[in-house]
Order: sequence, then C-alpha cells, then structure tokens
Amino acid sequence: MQVPYKINQVNIQQVHQLQKISKETFLAAFAKDNTAQNIEDYFEKAFSIKALNNQLNNLNSRFYFVYQGPELCAYFKINIGDSQTEIQGMDGLELERIYIYPSFQNQGLGEIILNEVKIKAILENKKYIWLGVWEHNIKAIQFYKRFGFEQFDNHIYILGDDAQTDLMMRLIL
Repeated sequence: MQVPYKINQVNIQQVHQLQKISKETFLAAFAKDNTAQNIEDYFEKAFSIKALNNQLNNLNSRFYFVYQGPELCAYFKINIGDSQTEIQGMDGLELERIYIYPSFQNQGLGEIILNEVKIKAILENKKYIWLGVWEHNIKAIQFYKRFGFEQFDNHIYILGDDAQTDLMMRLIL
C-alpha cells in the first residue's frame, strides 16, 4: 500500500532544506542541458539563502513541500499579485516552480500537485493559473497540456549568460 502524500507550506526555519531540494531537483532536470557556470550563476541568483529568505518572507509567494510519509519528494512555489514574474494581474496565480525528485516521478505526484494548486487558486478567487516552461522541456510541456494548459505567449528566461525561451502556458479555471 502506498503511503499518502502530505503537502505543507514551507516556513523560514526550513530555508536550508528548501535550498537543498531546489538545487538537487534543478540539477536533475537541467544539468545535462546547461553549462556548470550558468547553473552556478543561476543558483546564486535564485537559490542563495538570502534569495530564498526574501521569497519566503514575501506574503504573495508561497513554497510547499510534498512528503510521502517522512520522505521529502517534491516542492512547488506559487505567486500572486505583484510577486508574479510576468503577468501581475489580480486574476491569475503563477505556478513558478514545480520540482519532483526523479525517484518520485511518473507516479501521479505531478497531478496531485496541480490539483492542489488549482484548489489554492480557486480559494484565492483566481480565474487562471499560468506558468513558464522551457521550450526544450518536452516532457513538462506534454504534462501541462494533458491537464488543460495552453500556450498563450513566450518569454526569455536568463540562466547564467544563456537567454532561453520559455513557453508561457495558462489553465483557465
């Protein structure tokens, strides 16, 4: 019997654990496609303790850990209002990060996380959820499409000194 998943909001005392999972899951997803220097530069910008503390202290940004039993298996981050990275309208909720350790992928956890994000968006009276996904991350793009997300635009995402194109996708609630 599979142990059910538990989702808890991350607090400031968990910043080192957040940094660890952020780096490990990002490396697992993107190390093979990016230079070590670009990843190191990105880590300093996005995953330094200072950067994560700033994000955790922002009332319009929330991180969540996902556990199976005692084991941390994933995390995600949502933004509302002016904390959104692009569209800062009041009608939307941004799913900025969703990362799952490889050993927990392909087990339905992504769907569980998306359902939780939908619930949070509805409780916040949002009309849509949006996100950016790297154009070369075909697996993620297919995943989001399967759950009703549609591309509506694209933007440039800077990783170190590499300007990459992200597809912007939206799910109307």
